[in-house]
Amino acid sequence: MQIKPIQIYHLVKSEDLNHHGTLYAGRTAEWFVETGFVAAAQMVAPEHIVCLKIHGMEFLHPVRGGEIAFFEGKVVYTGRSSMIAFVSMCVQDRDIVSGYITFINVDQEGHPLPHSLVMEPVTDEDKALYDKAKVLAHQSRV
Repeated sequence: MQIKPIQIYHLVKSEDLNHHGTLYAGRTAEWFVETGFVAAAQMVAPEHIVCLKIHGMEFLHPVRGGEIAFFEGKVVYTGRSSMIAFVSMCVQDRDIVSGYITFINVDQEGHPLPHSLVMEPVTDEDKALYDKAKVLAHQSRV
């Protein structure tokens, strides 16, 4: 299966700001996971997806109220029941945060459920993301 990116935009409003007047990290994490979830939901039924782990979410720049946050997410690696999404966020031309999220495909009782998906990276960028995600999968044993 080819890697298909999804895009989500969020207007940063006053209720999204912390006491410093910049985008609250918790709100960013919420939108970050949401983006990865939507990417995974393109591949399996959303009711079967649970988030296992966020890998290395590092902020490079603050975001102010009124700015528009652009998120892009794509599943770049799949295991037996796992899916690892790469998510990035930028505002205008500034990279703000990027990282990986591991999701698990589960049955109604919450047990891992094989999904039979195999990712096929085509571009050099997607191959690099796939290789990094594969390392993360082996570190997490998923």
